[in-house]
Amino acid sequence: GGRIIRADVEAAEPATDGAAPVGAVREPPDRTRPTEAEEPVDEDGVRASPMARRIARERGLDLHTIKGSGPGGRIIRADVEAAEPATDGAAPVEPPTPPQQPAAPPTAQPTPQPTSVAGGPDQEIEEVPLSNIRRLTGRRMVESVQTIPHFFLTTVVDITELVALRAQINDRLAQGGEQTKISLNDLIVKACAVALRQMPDVNVSFAGDKILRKKRIHIGVAVAIDNGLIVPVLRDADQKSVGQLAREAKALIEKARAGKLTPAEFSGGTFTVSNLGMFGVEHFTAVINPPEAAILAVGTSAAESVVKDGQVAIRERMRLTLSVDHRVLDGANGARFLQLLKSILENPMRILV
Repeated sequence: GGRIIRADVEAAEPATDGAAPVGAVREPPDRTRPTEAEEPVDEDGVRASPMARRIARERGLDLHTIKGSGPGGRIIRADVEAAEPATDGAAPVEPPTPPQQPAAPPTAQPTPQPTSVAGGPDQEIEEVPLSNIRRLTGRRMVESVQTIPHFFLTTVVDITELVALRAQINDRLAQGGEQTKISLNDLIVKACAVALRQMPDVNVSFAGDKILRKKRIHIGVAVAIDNGLIVPVLRDADQKSVGQLAREAKALIEKARAGKLTPAEFSGGTFTVSNLGMFGVEHFTAVINPPEAAILAVGTSAAESVVKDGQVAIRERMRLTLSVDHRVLDGANGARFLQLLKSILENPMRILV
């Protein structure tokens, strides 16, 4: 009479309209070909896609340190590519070298090329921590460039007589048993001190709604060291002889290169001299050392043909560039100071008076 018995149910085929019968258990999907968007691979307790594992292996990344953003918290390719390399001191794993392209044209079924790693497979990067000195220098230079309106003035100075004076001074020092030798930079520092004494408006700093005029002249000397740049300060430079300045500068430079300067020895400057002449640099512009108002950049000296008194002569000349804070000095004031400094260097006996 059409009654359904147990045997009829057990022999029936399952529904084929895509809906599972109530209480039925679905068969698991085929996992023989996983993709990143489908199922993760579970190894060592880490759920990650095969693509993510391969990229992590190529970059030397530990999957245990990467947080997954995929379904169920699994790690996907984007997570690995966004991760930073490990910094625990372990040697980095070098990425595989891509195979060379065949010389002959590709066949009908070429071998698939590996996916390139972001950043280039042939690049090797070494992270070098910044030293305290370099961090401090960087902060001060950024502060200077962002807050100080610089302008620059360059002049050419005939230092023929200055070079001759230096030779005479060193000869006399040697005859007296003195071991210290005067450098051109020592004479330039002293000339700057003399010029600042005559033009105190340059020996200043900007302070919001006022200008601070410094009564003492402390000249910094930029020194390159292994881990950065430092500026030891020669205090009361206008009150000291060239010999005294040379001895102090030598001692401070030695301490700077040995890393033994105290903070008091590289702070409190009112003007700075930066000399790159020993590297053959003809001229350059220097960044002002805050809170100072100016810095002098000294280039190399060279013999040049010039016309002097109607005659062609070979003279020793160098280029000086003055960087000036436009908040406290105008172009005319900066030009007058540079003109005064040029005059002192070209008539160097004024340095010794």
